[in-house]
Amino acid sequence: MDQLSESLLLFLIALLANGLSALAGGGAGLLQLPVLLFLGLGFATALATHKIASVALGVGASLRHVKEGRLKGALVLWMLAGGVPGVLLGANLVLAVPEEWLRRALGVLTLGLGVYSMVSPELGQQVKARPDTLMHRVLGALGLFCIGVLNGSLTSGTGLFVTLWLVLWFGLDYSLAVAHTLVIVGIVWNGAGALAVAMQAPVKWIWLPALIAGALAGGYAGAHLSIVKGNRLVKRAFEVLTILVGLALLYRG
Repeated sequence: MDQLSESLLLFLIALLANGLSALAGGGAGLLQLPVLLFLGLGFATALATHKIASVALGVGASLRHVKEGRLKGALVLWMLAGGVPGVLLGANLVLAVPEEWLRRALGVLTLGLGVYSMVSPELGQQVKARPDTLMHRVLGALGLFCIGVLNGSLTSGTGLFVTLWLVLWFGLDYSLAVAHTLVIVGIVWNGAGALAVAMQAPVKWIWLPALIAGALAGGYAGAHLSIVKGNRLVKRAFEVLTILVGLALLYRG
């Protein structure tokens, strides 16, 4: 495969993977990472390259969501305080710990998320009131820390966990939860994880321009769809992606 064809393939895969991820609130690694492995990269190099490129998903989505003024300042701070330490911990464990059992467990849990959402038709369709107490926020941040560890150490599906956690614990609707996931997880969590992994593994720098361009375009397009079409479409996309990611994790595990 010549360089132009290779770059076009990488761009299209990144566009599709990140567009779906921006609509559903996670799951870009379901398509993007296996393609990098199929094209001949070792796992460590593919993971480092994928994580760096995935930051562009958050940037692309942010360009659309921030323009709408949808982010809640206090929630953003708790997502940073709870998630970033977990991401750094997970990223420093990823290349030293066997992934098989984690993939199986995460696959079962991710499938469960999709099924739970499907049998709960009103879940995340509107913002719900939650206790405005310090303990509630601390427990919410602890949950984000645990998801952050998975985000740093695994490659697919953890953004979907953040999305549902924001719906269940913090009372956001799906569209608003996806906005926070893409901006905070997409840029800050993935940026921290990318930096930590890139310090331990080589990066395929020549592939990054095509991957980043696709991620930027896909992130913006998916965010636009989630805003225009609303919670119902976002919920359906979330359910499809969680089931696909769960099956993929079980298969790869």
